[in-house]
Amino acid sequence: MSARRLDPTTLLRALVDPTRARIMALLDGEPDICVCEFCHALAETQPKISRHLAALRAAELVVDRREGTRVFYALHPRLPAWARSLLGALAHGFADDAALRSARTRLQQMPQRPQRANAA
Repeated sequence: MSARRLDPTTLLRALVDPTRARIMALLDGEPDICVCEFCHALAETQPKISRHLAALRAAELVVDRREGTRVFYALHPRLPAWARSLLGALAHGFADDAALRSARTRLQQMPQRPQRANAA
């Protein structure tokens, strides 16, 4: 994280959009996810997913890693404990969300998911 510290307002502002909240909930159960996997899981276009990921990166909630032409995203490794706790509660709160359940199913059943060269 940069010199500025993540504060609750920044975190909540980033999560107010349902797509960004679902992206964060998906990341809660995966070490990292490629942009193409988010597009497939959430049934959204690449430009829309990229915009949402840019907002999450600007809030320092996620980090990206490039492997060739693919970009993988993971939860920021230095998220404060309170933020990780809140994100865990968010994922738990989404337990009954049909859209997120469908997204998780599509992600798990995605044909030819990208191979990771190394762990995030």
